[in-house]
Amino acid sequence: MISKSTIEQVFETARVEEVIGDFVNLKKSGSNFKGLSPFSDERSPSFMVSPVKQIWKDFSSGKGGNAVTFLMEHEHFTYPEAIKYLARKYNIEIEETEQTNEQKEEANERESLYLVNEFANEYFQRILHKTDQGKAIGLSYFKERGFTNDTIKEFNLGYSLDEWQAFTDEALKKGYLLDYLEKTGLTIVKEDKQFDRFKGRVMFPIHSMSGRILGFGGRILKVDKKAAKYVNSPESEVYHKSKILYGLFHAKQAIAKEDNCYLVEGYTDVIQFHQTGIKNVVASSGTALTPEQIRLINRLTKNITVLFDGDAAGIRASIRGIDLILEQGMNVKVVMFPSGEDPDSFARQNTLSELSSYLEENSKDFIQFKAALLVEDANNDPIKKAETIREIVNSISKIPDPIKREIYIQECSRIMDISEEVLFSTLAQINKKEQQESNKNYKSEQKAFNVIKHEQPTRKVDYQYELERKIIEILLLYGNETENFEDLVLKEDETTGDLNLEPVIHQAKVFEKIYLDLQEDEMQFSDTNFKTLYYSIIDTLHQADNFQLKDFIGKLNQDMANEVTTILMNDERYRLHDWQRNHIIPKEKKETISQLVTQTILSLRCFLIDQKVSEYQNETSQPEVNTLPIMEDIRDYLKLKTLLSKKLGKVVGG
Repeated sequence: MISKSTIEQVFETARVEEVIGDFVNLKKSGSNFKGLSPFSDERSPSFMVSPVKQIWKDFSSGKGGNAVTFLMEHEHFTYPEAIKYLARKYNIEIEETEQTNEQKEEANERESLYLVNEFANEYFQRILHKTDQGKAIGLSYFKERGFTNDTIKEFNLGYSLDEWQAFTDEALKKGYLLDYLEKTGLTIVKEDKQFDRFKGRVMFPIHSMSGRILGFGGRILKVDKKAAKYVNSPESEVYHKSKILYGLFHAKQAIAKEDNCYLVEGYTDVIQFHQTGIKNVVASSGTALTPEQIRLINRLTKNITVLFDGDAAGIRASIRGIDLILEQGMNVKVVMFPSGEDPDSFARQNTLSELSSYLEENSKDFIQFKAALLVEDANNDPIKKAETIREIVNSISKIPDPIKREIYIQECSRIMDISEEVLFSTLAQINKKEQQESNKNYKSEQKAFNVIKHEQPTRKVDYQYELERKIIEILLLYGNETENFEDLVLKEDETTGDLNLEPVIHQAKVFEKIYLDLQEDEMQFSDTNFKTLYYSIIDTLHQADNFQLKDFIGKLNQDMANEVTTILMNDERYRLHDWQRNHIIPKEKKETISQLVTQTILSLRCFLIDQKVSEYQNETSQPEVNTLPIMEDIRDYLKLKTLLSKKLGKVVGG
């Protein structure tokens, strides 16, 4: 168990914008930051981070919370793991007590798989550095590749002994279950036999964006025609090859800083570039590029530079991934290395300055690269040239931005020596065909789910819900602040007998004012979540002079944290769309806190009066009821509402 003092220090130190900035490319938006949602596929930012409130809100998925809840949602950390991650990030010493056997057994399967991978990572590193076989075979291989000791340690490189079950025996000896060893793919189980998947291989651990070990890649060193050169962990609960980019953990900050990501193919390409000094590089690990992998990069930058080997046999297949990148609205450039060179070998033979210069000078726009490649294949054959042009235009059709599409059409016209009119016509044909296919699929789906339509009633605004929500928002933002309030005291005119409201000014804390007013009206929250939050906030404000919003949110469960961040960040939606450019400026509440409190309470009172009047009117419709006293009550309530409405008009109007 992590000590309370450690948890408090973590909450006090961690900055939500810094934590989330490691995973999402955040851009300043007023006093907040905005970015693309890491929980959904989108092209317009709906993700908001508030440094002042130390919370975040994802309007596309509804998720929200603080730094800890972000890690729990995004990295699937448990609460203790999120605290440990933040403690390591901010160099906070973790005080904790030893877990009991019962607590260890409570860990779910997913966490057990992570624990097994962490153990394997440490084991393979120990074998590499501490055993004769590891040093003679594994370490010497890495040294031959030119990797320094610092690089080897930074990327957690290791070695698996060339023995059938050395790792498996060690893991079982340490108490790890064979079931989890098999599910991670570290151990292969066949009937009553078990053996190590990565026997006799150098090991490349594959990290998540936050640094957790998800799986491994292993390269065999001895010549064995029956064995694959590279073997990866199989798909598991924690390892999904299509959703992971090798090196992203080490590259994420550099990618955001440089606003560009270099995409290579292999583990050693990434490591060699990183060691040379170019750190904004990731690898697809020999797999075809997937939309999920592209979206990982898209969170950090809009710019990708794809690096190809000088003699890549499958280069035509590889450039198909460019179309996927274009579909995501990203900018793509391509660099081809000299014949016989790959990113690893080229980086090894050149200095940082030489490598940087080569990348800059040889970086081509994707259309220039693709056109040159396809034109070479066409070899002056008119039919092949026509196919080439259509293929290039097909790539251009993937681009969502119409301005970019037009620019690329112009560039294609220049390179291929063909009129823009023909190219635009071809583009229109491709788009029309895709639209027809889309409509066909849509109609097919509609037919499959054809049901009798019913008119849906217009959804009425729940005023009480909105007012209760506003009260919670005021308490969270301004509950501990002291304001001058104008209270209205109801008095009867001695001459006419009419009821009048006389103003009385007094000073009070916002939460005390709200609490007393609601007590006076004997008002109960109709929404269960708001009721729970209300009493929790009031209790916290009564007990603590220095109310910290982030501490309060940190103690809530995930559902309540989502509720709170939705309430607090609701107005930030306007800033996401930059409404100020359109001269729509959301009113800053802090300028008129007392007005806001008074307005909300008065509105609630008017609403409750309407409810009461409605109840009385229903009673008067009953034949056996004496309506005279009820009518007098209704008249008094309506008079009170008229007075409150006048006061409300003054408050709103200022």
